[in-house]
Amino acid sequence: MLLTVVIAKSLIELSLMFIVARFILGLLAGAKRSTNVFWQLLDIAARPALWLTRRVSPKLILDQHIPLAAASWLLIAWVVVVKLKIDLCFQAGAAACQ
Repeated sequence: MLLTVVIAKSLIELSLMFIVARFILGLLAGAKRSTNVFWQLLDIAARPALWLTRRVSPKLILDQHIPLAAASWLLIAWVVVVKLKIDLCFQAGAAACQ
């Protein structure tokens, strides 16, 4: 169970990093971000979280707000998974969590 929680935490952290890096690089690249190779790579890496957010979000939410919504629920999921990991570490002992 602990391994599953650690893997979920890592995937959530990676998704968050991809979305934040995509946002920062989009600001730096400006209007030509769609031709930037690194922005395209980050866009592909962030696409699963953005797709999932679009699927569960109501159509009222604009497409330009989907990255913010994705980052918000990923941050909440990260807090929940960290809490679960801490609880599992207390149950299994500190030696199991190193």
